[in-house]
Amino acid sequence: MDDRAAQVRDFYERHPYPPPVGDLGAYRRSWDERRRRADSHLFFPREPYRDDRSILIAGCGTAQAARYALRWPHAKVTGIDVSATSLASTRALKQRYALDNLELRELAVERAGELGQTFELIVCTGVLHHLPDPDAGLRALSGVLAADGALHIMLYAPYGRAGVYLLQDYCRRLGVGTTDAEIRDLAAALKALPAGHPLVPLLRSAPDFAETAGLADALLHPQDRSYSVPQVFAFLERAGLLFARWLRQAPYLASCGALASTPHRDALLALSPPEQYAAVELFRGTMVRHSAVAYRSNGRALAGAPDFEGDDWLGYRPIRLPDTIVVRERLPPGAAAVLINRNHTDTDLYLPIDARRERLLGAVDGERTIAEICGENGDRELARDFFLQLWQWDQIVFDTSPRIETCSLAQKRSPR
Repeated sequence: MDDRAAQVRDFYERHPYPPPVGDLGAYRRSWDERRRRADSHLFFPREPYRDDRSILIAGCGTAQAARYALRWPHAKVTGIDVSATSLASTRALKQRYALDNLELRELAVERAGELGQTFELIVCTGVLHHLPDPDAGLRALSGVLAADGALHIMLYAPYGRAGVYLLQDYCRRLGVGTTDAEIRDLAAALKALPAGHPLVPLLRSAPDFAETAGLADALLHPQDRSYSVPQVFAFLERAGLLFARWLRQAPYLASCGALASTPHRDALLALSPPEQYAAVELFRGTMVRHSAVAYRSNGRALAGAPDFEGDDWLGYRPIRLPDTIVVRERLPPGAAAVLINRNHTDTDLYLPIDARRERLLGAVDGERTIAEICGENGDRELARDFFLQLWQWDQIVFDTSPRIETCSLAQKRSPR
């Protein structure tokens, strides 16, 4: 282990992150079959729903692997991390919740190949940008991704974290260390930041900064880098991976939010998708992270945007995402409702809809196809535009797999 990797490991031994938790009961109760199905088709739109995949949580921290084992009780979940302290917290959760489907290993992301197996879903969030050699880490994950598997990564973004990098440099110049006393002094000093400092909005909105571990992770980490949209695409390509979608894509699209009403809308939409995403990142200026889904570029591709050019879309089954809400108060003129995804942090990302579209949305049950929702006499042009819009605005995902008339997984497992 080189010096920088050892520093990162030692940092998490002293400051495990996220802060350990002992109770995941509310989290487990929040994951029902409908939520699992929506999550599955976000990553695997073209495959029939399954809940028994092999999952690797790379850099699992104090609880992430346990959460996935609770979320997917029939899956086989493996968690790896370099911090023995973090793994001890996860083992305590494994014991408390009897997570027999969870295996834990003290192992660096770069050594994932030593697991000797491939995984259908790999989750690596908030980890690669802390590695001494992120490319080596991503190549290792690509090497253990199944041919038809999906990778979910989260990387820091540069522009929304400008204030973080200013304070990191400030701390380095002062030699601020990571003892409890130094972190308390830093927290006290941050209260004197000028109101216009770019870190101030994050201090107000990010709960992590209220915790000692979060403050240390953001401002005192020994290894930290960020990736702009073009750098994310290049990073994936170097590892033999193909970008599929943003986990939440509306913030990157010129057709969503305030940008759609500007004179630049058409010029932005004329760009290739990667160029459009890069331009919108610059326009928004506040993205602090990028969460992306990727697939092996030489594998059996399951990705791609829904195709609304032919007639295939009529067979898609739309599924509501669980963090979406319908608002019917204080509406814009002409709107019957406003749709909001609560995971969006940009306040312009709300979608007004009229009564006809609200009726279509109300018919979405996760089982019926768009054709069945429309009916024989429905306005298919309206439906095509609306369901594409719902997908772009992170209101729905699509099950585009062939329909198989079989009993449910739950029925298969129930005793006769």
